[in-house]
Amino acid sequence: MNSNNDDFSIETPFDTDKPKINWKKPPGGKKKPWMLFAGMGTLFFLILFTALFGWFAYTSCRIEVPAKHIAILIKKTGLDIENDQELAPDADHKGIQKDVLSEGRYFYNPYHWDWEVVPMIEVPTNKLGVRIRLQGDDLGYAQIIANQPNEKGIVPDVLRPGRYPINPYLEEIKQHDPVIIPAGYKGVVTLLSAPLPKNPNVPVSQEAGTRGVQAKTLDPGTYYINPYVKHVSLVDCRSQRFDLAKLEDMGFPSKDGFWVSLDGSIEFRVKPENAAEVFVIYNDSTNDDPQGERIDEEIRNKIIMPNARSFCRLLGSNKSGRDFIGGVTRKEFQQEFQNAMRKACEPLGVEIIQALITDIYPPQRIAEPVRKREVARQQLDQFKQQILQQQSEMKLAVEKELVLRSKQLVQADQEVVTMTVQAKREQEVAVTKANETLGVAGFKLEAAKDEAVAIVARGKANADVIVFQNEAEAAGWRESVTAFGGDGNAFARYILYRAIAPGYDNIMVNTADSPMMDVFKSLQENATPKQ
Repeated sequence: MNSNNDDFSIETPFDTDKPKINWKKPPGGKKKPWMLFAGMGTLFFLILFTALFGWFAYTSCRIEVPAKHIAILIKKTGLDIENDQELAPDADHKGIQKDVLSEGRYFYNPYHWDWEVVPMIEVPTNKLGVRIRLQGDDLGYAQIIANQPNEKGIVPDVLRPGRYPINPYLEEIKQHDPVIIPAGYKGVVTLLSAPLPKNPNVPVSQEAGTRGVQAKTLDPGTYYINPYVKHVSLVDCRSQRFDLAKLEDMGFPSKDGFWVSLDGSIEFRVKPENAAEVFVIYNDSTNDDPQGERIDEEIRNKIIMPNARSFCRLLGSNKSGRDFIGGVTRKEFQQEFQNAMRKACEPLGVEIIQALITDIYPPQRIAEPVRKREVARQQLDQFKQQILQQQSEMKLAVEKELVLRSKQLVQADQEVVTMTVQAKREQEVAVTKANETLGVAGFKLEAAKDEAVAIVARGKANADVIVFQNEAEAAGWRESVTAFGGDGNAFARYILYRAIAPGYDNIMVNTADSPMMDVFKSLQENATPKQ
């Protein structure tokens, strides 16, 4: 579009929606004042519009998602959702969106969007989260677990401790305690939601992954298991002990019609490899404990006590009452009882660690005479043992004396040998020392002789040196006197003047005829050697 004014024109190109302003200089080359004001006003309005738009975007379009929170988006414009839908399937439909915004800053148009900031789903320590999907297809008949992503219901996977950005309109989280299997226990797993096994008439499912009690158990540890999918029962596999008399009176009629009572203790444990079968067969819901099913009572009542009572009555009825007073019969009965209990309980998954018969109470009418006879027999054996012991002590005393005498003889022989060896050693030492002294004296004598010869030689050498020195000095003087024409007096004066000359720095005399100069005239005369 072009205006009637030649100063500027407004053009709208086809490739853009924004108008393009082309300023044209007037013919004189200068802009008119009202044109400058118009340009400044336009620039001012552009800056003001930009500031207002930025303020609007920062205050109304900004979504601040703080730490540990999420933002749920709600679309206000778009396509309507179906009547059976609660969440929008995508961003083109109205309603609550499935996707959420994590921590951070976002900008959305408030005309099209609304939002809600909520805390993240947090699963605390020592807890697990069970996910319940609120949207999706309905489950089939008798189905409680949503195995497919598009199904509504309980999700088989669980959430471990931590924070999760989960849309609360899409999933609900239920917190449960994890399964903790203590040391010495086994965890028996029961699948609650799984396909039925082909053969359901067995205590333990032989097909892995089918509904029912599983043959494979869990070892001690912590397991995050969905309680709607699996149920874990604790079975104590540690050794346990109980007394027979505390539970009920153990007794049996003897062969001769007397009632014999007994007391004992049995130590047992559930075999870890058979924990699942023992739990299914012998557990009763009446003894369930919050900490685990107490099948030890069922094992005592259904396995151990019936077998113990049966063995005692069958074996005890074949012996008379007085047989249980003697120690031999009681020992045999104890051994047979332990072997029979192990043989009967091992196939049932229970290991008998120890089965003891601590006391046997025979009938009192026959116990007293039999006891006295047994006491007399034991006393006889005791007396025989005492006689044998005294004989052994006598032999031991004789042997001790013989050993002591032999020891003393050996000590005496050792002392004689020691003294003889010591005397020989001392004699050898004395002879060695005497020989060493004699050799040292000989060496000293030879050294004295050599020293005397050396002293005489040194004396002669010193005398020869003195003679040679005197002869050398005499020869020097002789040559010096010869230099002075054989005049000894002249040589003597030369020596005298040479000795005193260094003591004079300056000699001051009045004339050459001074008596002082006479001393030096002699030197001048002697300086010229005779021909």
